[in-house]
Amino acid sequence: MLLTQGLVLMVVGVSIVWLFLGVLVLVLKVSARIVPRFNHILPDNRPAEPVPMQAPAAAAPPSHDEAAAVAIAVAVAAAEARRGSGCEE
Repeated sequence: MLLTQGLVLMVVGVSIVWLFLGVLVLVLKVSARIVPRFNHILPDNRPAEPVPMQAPAAAAPPSHDEAAAVAIAVAVAAAEARRGSGCEE
């Protein structure tokens, strides 16, 4: 008895879901035919014209601060290499 009720409930539930999905498909198909008729009322905006890309500017020469930072990094790396305290573990 309980198994029969479960199967009936399952069949009813699946049927309702299929019915809903079928109605949804029909509504979407009908609206796809109706909506273009009213497109003149609220037309889509024209897409903006693409802005032409500009060529990237040439890389600026490194500033004095950048050159000093590179020199410091090289000096620290050389000192650590001489001491042998690199990234060895």
